[in-house]
Amino acid sequence: MPSDETPAPQAMELLRRVPYGRLATSMRALPFLAVARHIVCDGRILLRMHSGFGHHEACDGTVVAYGADNYNASCGDGGDDLWSVQFTGPAEIVHPRPEQEELFGAAPVHVNGEPFAPAYLRVDPHFVTEHTLGFDASQLVRHAA
Repeated sequence: MPSDETPAPQAMELLRRVPYGRLATSMRALPFLAVARHIVCDGRILLRMHSGFGHHEACDGTVVAYGADNYNASCGDGGDDLWSVQFTGPAEIVHPRPEQEELFGAAPVHVNGEPFAPAYLRVDPHFVTEHTLGFDASQLVRHAA
């Protein structure tokens, strides 16, 4: 790959295609994986997650991993390959501007029966990877029985 090309622009474009991903880090020396809503803004990722578990506080000021994919899409529809994007980078708690908040859309009403209380993180991707799974149009997607 030429030195003036980076995988980040294509990865960011892929992230724009799906609304949710998974945030991974550790909390009290134990790993955790949390679902988060994301938007791409100025080359960074803004995440909205539930504040009730304290995950956002565990991420503030640390390096986190975030990933999203289109694995729930049916393969072959529209000719899209399956893909996943993962990145790591520092995270910090932020307060999004009103126009950024609007981009997140409607928030969940409940999380595990508790009222949803949003917390926002900004992640600056430093190490980005993307993977694609290509299928021939004649291949059928079947679930294991």
